[in-house]
Amino acid sequence: MDLPVKPRNLRTAGWGLAALLLAAPWLAMQVTDEVAWSPWDFALFAAMLGGAGLMLELAVMRTRDLAYRAGAVLAVGAAFLMIWASLAVGIVGGESDPINLAYPGVVALALATAAASRFRAAELAKAMLVAAAALVAIAVFALLTGRGGSPGALAEILVANGVFAALFAGAAVLFSLAARRGG
Repeated sequence: MDLPVKPRNLRTAGWGLAALLLAAPWLAMQVTDEVAWSPWDFALFAAMLGGAGLMLELAVMRTRDLAYRAGAVLAVGAAFLMIWASLAVGIVGGESDPINLAYPGVVALALATAAASRFRAAELAKAMLVAAAALVAIAVFALLTGRGGSPGALAEILVANGVFAALFAGAAVLFSLAARRGG
């Protein structure tokens, strides 16, 4: 199935959204002291936005298959939000808890697997399932090491990891659909 919107229009909208997202903290810093980003914060956020945008550009160039593109949007979006959350506030405990370093590792594992398979849909589906399984393993490890001590912390760990695992599993379904259609 082909995308009904021209890729050029999506690119313009996507990169415009990235610019707005990058400008938002700067604008917030002008009106409140609650937001205090350093140049490093802006550089990291710009790198994350640029990396996500480039990955989506690659998906658009790779195929016209809507399922493949939707899988890429879901996977890249989940990876972006997961890394952002782990850096900003921490998914497990606070942002300084070392277990939060595992989340960028999940993305690196999925990206390495995808690159090694030359971004073919069937292999991307497997990479997304590996990422989802890794998130379940992180949650189990966090709980076994006592990081879910209170009922609130336990729920946060289970919900956050469950949501991100579900997003990666959803991307796997979309890539599998694209693979069956030859996308």
